[in-house]
Amino acid sequence: MSPRCDRYAVIGNPIAHSKSPRIHTLFARQTRQELAYDAILVDTGTFAQAVDEFRQSGGKGVNVTIPFKQEAWELADSRSASAELAGAINTLSFYDNQCHGDNTDGAGLVRDLVYNLSIELKDKKLLVLGAGGAVRGVLEPLLEQKPERITVANRTSSKARELAAHFASHGNIIGTGYDDLERRPFDVIINGTAASLQGNVPPVPEACVGRDTCLYDMMYRSDPTPFMLWGTRLGAGSCFDGLGMLVEQAAESFAIWRGVRPDTVPVIRQLRSEMDGAAEQ
Repeated sequence: MSPRCDRYAVIGNPIAHSKSPRIHTLFARQTRQELAYDAILVDTGTFAQAVDEFRQSGGKGVNVTIPFKQEAWELADSRSASAELAGAINTLSFYDNQCHGDNTDGAGLVRDLVYNLSIELKDKKLLVLGAGGAVRGVLEPLLEQKPERITVANRTSSKARELAAHFASHGNIIGTGYDDLERRPFDVIINGTAASLQGNVPPVPEACVGRDTCLYDMMYRSDPTPFMLWGTRLGAGSCFDGLGMLVEQAAESFAIWRGVRPDTVPVIRQLRSEMDGAAEQ
């Protein structure tokens, strides 16, 4: 690889678990692009400085993950319409002395659910857990699928209600606390919290899970996440992790940066095979 190839990175905390460098390496190989992609651990309070240093060193763009997506929104000089509405950014591009922000999380989630997993969202009751940057980025694309209703649940109910009000003009959406959730099964439950990274499960009433409920965790691991194990124990119809979403949102970012969208299916299969192999060792 040329020492002068274009450089990209993912920034977050934690970051050691990230598959993004591997994904973009596979994308580059598939599309015959020459680039380098790294993972950068950033301490709280130093995000803007880290982005500026990477940019000044010649970096072309960064992906942003937990917990900096809302800080990235504030940092951007310009934003796409979806990022503007979301109030959160996961993709920054540097050009013409400007920092432009996009949010590809929602497109990645919907593509994984609808195309890869064949999960129907239209006219369904959706429960989305959390009210942080990860959730802000997916609500508009989920509402575009015309579900019957989206319920956003969060430990701090006021944050969930504020988020629902922000997106109310785009579809039927309400916000509530976990304790106030209706005790009946939802069609799809999406975990947008980082609880799985700490080995925890959001305090969702068990009655929200039925035999036809699909559980989807935005987090991913080589073995089932705690959220997936919880759903399996309760007899959920299906449980998935967020590996497919990660690859799909990365493909959207790659297309923004490089002008070509890679084929995600073989990359998802490759990563899943590598993760399964690591789990067996």
